Amino acid sequence: MNPYKRLLLICDPAMHLSPAMTRAQALAGSSSAVLHMVALGSLPPSLRILDETLQDRARLDWLEKHQTWLDDQCQLLSARGIDVSAQALWSDEPMKEVLRLAEDMKADLLIKDREYEPALRRALITPLDWQVLRECAVPLHLVSVAEHALPRKVVAAIDLSQSDPQIDAVNERIIEAAQNFAVQCDADLHLLQAYEAPSSFLAYAAGPVAWTKEMQEEASGRAQTRMARLGERFGVPQHYQHLLKGPATKVIAQFAAEQHMDVVVMGTLYHSGLTKVLGSTTEQALYQVPSSILAIRP
Repeated sequence: MNPYKRLLLICDPAMHLSPAMTRAQALAGSSSAVLHMVALGSLPPSLRILDETLQDRARLDWLEKHQTWLDDQCQLLSARGIDVSAQALWSDEPMKEVLRLAEDMKADLLIKDREYEPALRRALITPLDWQVLRECAVPLHLVSVAEHALPRKVVAAIDLSQSDPQIDAVNERIIEAAQNFAVQCDADLHLLQAYEAPSSFLAYAAGPVAWTKEMQEEASGRAQTRMARLGERFGVPQHYQHLLKGPATKVIAQFAAEQHMDVVVMGTLYHSGLTKVLGSTTEQALYQVPSSILAIRP
């Protein structure tokens, strides 16, 4: 069964064939899904000092230019047999507009170019990618590069460190989403688990405690057993199951780079307090993992 029937693409406002557009077109072609392309614009802060007449003119010029470009892209895609539509929209609240579009369209997948934001700017303003990650219920595909229009290698990053029904359910949803994506692209599917010293044990230790070889073997053994069960259930061969020691973001980034993974599939949760500032593992992965990301909200 085709998992994708409606694809929503947030286009690069620079009006060019970006990695996200390349990926969206390829997915629409392989899945026969309806593709809706949207260009979102807003008035730059430097122009907000203009009077209302000049602001209106700038808005109308932007909308006309982008709609013309989108219409040209639609003609090209329609000639290839892709069911496509497009619209240029002006909004001062892009995150709310993205969420509204995804809900109204009942999109199965939201596709967007990954935007890099410097650390200083991230400390002052929450990046749009982070906002959408935290709020969007639709699977979100943030595309960094599209060396292969349809990915060839997909890895599901899962958490097997604990025996918890809720975490198990999240793992299964991540793998299901990764499997659907891989099948649609005819890509290889891998499973990846990064593990570290059990924080619950170290937190209650009276002093510094070394993570002994026995502890490592116990932790990795439990994770390996759980991964084997999941691999058997989802048809992932053993040589595509990877258990690596180290911090999750670092392990995922290194593995994705060394193994040339096209897409990393991860779960995302909203965090408050300090982790809201620092970002979740998925949020941090946006700036460290070279691959594109498919984020699944539990």
